[in-house]
Amino acid sequence: MDGSGLPETRSTCPYCGVGCGVLLRPDGRGGLDVRGDPDHPANFGRLCSKGAALAETVGQAHRLLAPRVDGRQTDWDTALQQVADRFSATIGRHGPDSVAFYVSGQLLTEDYYVANKLMKGFIGSANIDTNSRLCMASSVAGHKRAFGADTVPGTYEDIDEADLVVLVGSNLAWCHPVLYQRLLSARKSRGTRIVVIDPRRTASCDGADMHLALQPGSDVALFNRLLGTIHERGAADAGFLSHTDGYDDAVAAALADDAAVTGLSSRQIEAFCALWIRTEKVVTIYSQGVNQSTSGTDKVNAILNCHLATGRIGRPGMGPLSVTGQPNAMGGREVGGLANTLACHLDLENPDHRGAVRTFWDAPRMPDAPGLKAVDMFRAVGDGRIKALWIIHTNPAVTMPEADAVRDAIAGCEFTVVSDISATTDTARLADVLLPATAWGEKDGTVTNSDRTISRQRAVLAAPGAARPDWAILAEVGRRMGHDRAFDYDSPAEIFREHAALSRIAGQFGRDFDISGFADLDDRAYAGLAPVRWPVTRTRAGGRFFADGRFFHAGGNARIVPVTCRPPAAKTGPRYPFRLNTGRLRDQWHTMTRTALSPRLSAHLPEPFIDLHPDDAQSLGIHAADLVQVQNRHGQAILRARITDAVQPGQVFAPMHWTGETAPSARIDALVAAMTDPVSGQPESKASVVALTRFDAAWYGFAVSRDAMLPNADYWAMARTEHGYRAELAGRDPRADWEAEARRLFRSPGSSAVSISDAGRGVARVALYMGRALIGALFVAPRPVAVMRDYLVTLPGQAAEGILLGRPAADVPNPGPVLCSCLGVGVNTIVEAVETRGLVSVEAIGEALGAGTNCGSCRSEIAAILRGLTAPEAAQ
Repeated sequence: MDGSGLPETRSTCPYCGVGCGVLLRPDGRGGLDVRGDPDHPANFGRLCSKGAALAETVGQAHRLLAPRVDGRQTDWDTALQQVADRFSATIGRHGPDSVAFYVSGQLLTEDYYVANKLMKGFIGSANIDTNSRLCMASSVAGHKRAFGADTVPGTYEDIDEADLVVLVGSNLAWCHPVLYQRLLSARKSRGTRIVVIDPRRTASCDGADMHLALQPGSDVALFNRLLGTIHERGAADAGFLSHTDGYDDAVAAALADDAAVTGLSSRQIEAFCALWIRTEKVVTIYSQGVNQSTSGTDKVNAILNCHLATGRIGRPGMGPLSVTGQPNAMGGREVGGLANTLACHLDLENPDHRGAVRTFWDAPRMPDAPGLKAVDMFRAVGDGRIKALWIIHTNPAVTMPEADAVRDAIAGCEFTVVSDISATTDTARLADVLLPATAWGEKDGTVTNSDRTISRQRAVLAAPGAARPDWAILAEVGRRMGHDRAFDYDSPAEIFREHAALSRIAGQFGRDFDISGFADLDDRAYAGLAPVRWPVTRTRAGGRFFADGRFFHAGGNARIVPVTCRPPAAKTGPRYPFRLNTGRLRDQWHTMTRTALSPRLSAHLPEPFIDLHPDDAQSLGIHAADLVQVQNRHGQAILRARITDAVQPGQVFAPMHWTGETAPSARIDALVAAMTDPVSGQPESKASVVALTRFDAAWYGFAVSRDAMLPNADYWAMARTEHGYRAELAGRDPRADWEAEARRLFRSPGSSAVSISDAGRGVARVALYMGRALIGALFVAPRPVAVMRDYLVTLPGQAAEGILLGRPAADVPNPGPVLCSCLGVGVNTIVEAVETRGLVSVEAIGEALGAGTNCGSCRSEIAAILRGLTAPEAAQ
């Protein structure tokens, strides 16, 4: 049967912090139909390429279906007793600070709440931190310094009503495409101006009124210049300043700072300051380019200072807005999921707050000092201070800075538990105990997005195998550690009610986070809960903060914080002359454990790469498609070269998604130094220093196959396709027998082979068949292989008799590399339409082919194709 007769279920997308609503319908075969929810206030039916491909990421083929202890499958009773016993014994011998939890923004709020309660209230340690430390801890710290609480004042509606939107360290077009579509809609309807502040030229720069390509780490100097100009021109709001402290000191610091370190011209800086000052409705959206810095908290406060000084905060169409990278980074902040926070935005180091939470939980002990933040936590794992570690829905062996050292620390830990949906992540392979958790589509609970909107995630698929919800796993361990009553939960609704009741205490302390209006929510009302922005009390639902000048510091004023620009911690020099920027791609997510399951998401950029400026490439003797060895004292990587002036000379960019499972030589966080912001503890992930050299391979290969391959090369990167897999390969050591290598690569010793080989030229082409069906084909050359890859990937499983030509017959259409992932439109299709149908605009291409009309994040690439096709005509 199919699912066409089943009703749709409202849920929430599991990717970024936009928190898009989705409508889900099971297809009756274990899969889903997915579309955007037109009634959800975050997206009004829009989805990005990742959200649109969610149906391709469900299924059981990749799932962990039963607990494992020491690599052997077992039952839940055995596994959970092992976890409870080992943690209890470790605590008994070495104290509560000898254990730690490292959790994730992939958890639902109810899961997060139970984990925080277990560690802080009943184990008695604050050693629980989250991968959100890597993406938004500086925002938390900056908010608390300025406002007295981790309050996000901006809303998505502000984007709709703004006259100027400034994107700082945010490639909104690729990382939060649905918000970018809202911005483009505002630009079309009200003429909203757009300024992008980013060392790189990104997709978000397409159509922007101004791109300020400042030097990495110099954001404070730019916003200090803005604050100084606000003061000098009398643009401060004297009435609102009466609700703030510190303005004079902040202005003095700002005027003493040197804007020249930004690398921008005085003309550029003046144009930006003038535009900002004369536009009242200004929204400043910032993300990882601000947060992921050793001066991240200061960057946040430099931005907040300008909004506070002008009173442009808390009113429609104006204010700062931190956009988060994970679906429930905000929910984790709300339950105290960070090592230095307490539930409901209460302060861990405040004895009154701590005592109130302890009493509410009836907890035997509570830590009175912050626990270890992520970087320090894994250092403590490495030196043996942490002896038992529980990692939940995250992959720190890949994502942490100095990832090689973190991987080794986890491998050497006395006892490591991993809860996840797969056994094949880099981190899961290091676990002593693996616990199968439910995945998105099977989970039931709530998440909070970047503008404080709480939404429901609802289960529409049955949990496969023995998989269990995370809250249930954590609660059972709590009970087995002797805390039966505290963790006697039957449902996520019960946990949500407890969380809401605890928030009433926060409200009584005058804190911002208060959802006590849900404390008596029954199961039926919880099941039907509609998206709502907190706070939610008996008398208030949603609304804005700070327009009334009331803040959460003692005395009620905000603080305008004096800050001074500090350069990145790592210094370039003769040994490591390049500044490494890392970030995300449009179609991939974190370490690709979900998105890599989707062939169309892997089609756009299927291989890890490094962007470098043409001048740097020339000086290094590197050409397009060469492989580049990137190294520093922490690690090394091999990446494909992309030569582009989108990066500045002396700077390089590499995406952070590839792992030991997909491209083991491209784990880019192995090169990121574990240097952190002194206030937030957030690592500086965009300013490490590296050296580059051309990787001199003896051979290069490209392969397509029906089944997953078994690569054995110095460099390889494998991606899923509609018909199987594709891989790029390269090695230093020549191979004597390429047919034998192909049989090993494709795991097909008994297949028949067709091959062409020229040992003198270093060229070989091998195709293996089972009957008439192609098992796999390998193409080898002494230079990067020149074949039509996007044609070859369609051939596994077919007769494909002419495959060794490496190109289609003249009468076979070749759409080329996929550019629009949402609708599967290739580059060649776009080029042909431009050339034969006279299409002259991105809009015309969208109307004719659909490309760029869904999430819009490929529009800049379509525009680049148009420029490339029309430039020769313009030059004539």
